[in-house]
Amino acid sequence: MIKVKICGITNVEDALNSIAACCDALGFVFYKKSPRYITPQKAGLIIKKLPAHIVKIGVFVNARENTVRKIATLCRLNMLQFHGEESPEFCARFKGYKIIKAFKVKNKISLDKILSYKPFAYLFDTFSAAKMGGTGKRFNWELIRHLEGIRRPIFLSGGLNERNVSKAIKEIRPDWVDACSSLECVPGNKDHIKVRRFVSLAKAKGRFSNQSKSVPSPGTL
Repeated sequence: MIKVKICGITNVEDALNSIAACCDALGFVFYKKSPRYITPQKAGLIIKKLPAHIVKIGVFVNARENTVRKIATLCRLNMLQFHGEESPEFCARFKGYKIIKAFKVKNKISLDKILSYKPFAYLFDTFSAAKMGGTGKRFNWELIRHLEGIRRPIFLSGGLNERNVSKAIKEIRPDWVDACSSLECVPGNKDHIKVRRFVSLAKAKGRFSNQSKSVPSPGTL
């Protein structure tokens, strides 16, 4: 079954609506330059109200190790997503947490570069010189087709919405789909109808795709 992450949560209403839509994970952005930035204190209060089965993911961009640890503890995060230029050595320091390393796709990515990291999962997002994420634009999926043999979970991000998520799952067959700005009515606030449609379409397409697979998807071994 494909899993769905709704990222950029800034309020409890959006969090609970996303859960009611049957998402699997919520992302909280701890990067102050983002319009979806949330303070650790506010994120912690929201997370206290969430069911235990929902994965809580903290998104960090070139943050200090001590800062990441403090926020992860305060908010009781399950996964840490590093969305900047963090090194393999930095990512490896966080024992006890599942790590997601993000790569912003502009050109074909070197497989050697990706494999120098040993996270729980890899995330592929759209490159932007102006933004670290949340562009609302998709990248050329052909640029990551050579990564199909990676035996770790794959998160696909970058401009995914209810109009293209089925195609994305069919063509790339990721383990997770991750949406943020494309599901908003204004930056930092989700459009609840778009969220429900997105999750429903992703789950439906994920079931169909898995039925046709003859080999395990990346990350299931």
